[in-house]
Amino acid sequence: MTVAFFDTKEYDRASFERAGAQNGISFRFYETRLTADTVSLAEGADAVCAFVNDDVNAEVIDRLVSFGIKVLALRSAGYNNVDLAAAYGRLHVLRVPAYSPYAVAEHAMALLLTSVRRIHKAYIRTRDFNFSLNGFTGFDLHGKTVGVVGTGKIGRIFIDICRGFGMRVLAYDKFPAPGSGIDYVPLETLFAESDIISLHCPLTEETYHMIDADAIAKMKKGVVLLNTSRGALIDAEALLEGIKARQIGAACLDVYEEESDLFFRDLSGHILSDDVLARLISMPNVIVTSHQAFLTKEALGNIADTTVRNLSRFFADGVCENEVCYRCGNEAACRKERKTRCF
Repeated sequence: MTVAFFDTKEYDRASFERAGAQNGISFRFYETRLTADTVSLAEGADAVCAFVNDDVNAEVIDRLVSFGIKVLALRSAGYNNVDLAAAYGRLHVLRVPAYSPYAVAEHAMALLLTSVRRIHKAYIRTRDFNFSLNGFTGFDLHGKTVGVVGTGKIGRIFIDICRGFGMRVLAYDKFPAPGSGIDYVPLETLFAESDIISLHCPLTEETYHMIDADAIAKMKKGVVLLNTSRGALIDAEALLEGIKARQIGAACLDVYEEESDLFFRDLSGHILSDDVLARLISMPNVIVTSHQAFLTKEALGNIADTTVRNLSRFFADGVCENEVCYRCGNEAACRKERKTRCF
């Protein structure tokens, strides 16, 4: 089996070459993103492997299908970059639903601790042999209220970490986890009572810009906002205004809604054309990491193993439990639930 692998980074190769060799899969690695301009590189492959910033729109799907490709293997949990309506009935989309929830949850806490204890500023200051503590006063996490939006695997692990710090936890999820002992509240209550808010939910039409100007206005003054999920959960311009108005006390972002042309690239020698991101980065109470929450050795290994296993099972059995749900409207007679192909 030959797989066209797009948006390749140096840290991807070792894990996928190992997993592929063990399962008879050969990868053709391309550094370029998958777009309408680059999709021709997939011709002759049996499947395509894509990442979060690849643009798998209807035009790309049409071309992949014309090449005889039937499978798109995403090496990510999210799939909002794929036109599922165009894919349904033509291109099977597989994903990695859980690669290392600990990696993302731990990164969220690392961002929070770095922000509230000014660790990033202390590092820069002491590099210049400046040992002053002026401006470094933080606050205890113990006793603070954290609001967690989304209680899937990552959200629940983040909750466990917060409980270890002695924090009060509130949560919101459209589909609460039964028997979890989590204190679920309406979203408005979470906004009003939380000292810290952390987002751990997928990007859908319903969650797009769930943190907008109205939501920010309902939050506690000085709230700390964390986002390690999807950038477009937050209206970046509204966030910037909330920071300028001192309503948002700090923001820790591992994702950004317009990141596709920016993140995973070295732009240090260029002028940043995104004025909103440039302003956010310039703020003293904002920390931005470039979608690195997933980046641990354990997660990379799990991503490669699951992606390869998805492909192997699909081509061997015609069925993969990690195929996405296409929302075809046939929930009462769901073929996937009957352990057969969706189409």
